[in-house]
Amino acid sequence: MKLNYYPETDSLYIDLSEKDSADSIEISEGVVVDYDSSGNIVGIDIDNASTKLDLKELVLSKLPVETQKLSA
Repeated sequence: MKLNYYPETDSLYIDLSEKDSADSIEISEGVVVDYDSSGNIVGIDIDNASTKLDLKELVLSKLPVETQKLSA
């Protein structure tokens, strides 16, 4: 899973899979869910992310992953 923030458009894309998107549905204003050809969610796009989310903090709880801190 990857979180990609694009400050020039204030957009956050949550990449859940390496698979290509085959369909997209806007589930609420400015929130689009991308699906692969089998109907599985592959990503979530959030427009105007800074007004909808607290982008200053990311908390991972009990996930079995290694974390990497990358500077912007």
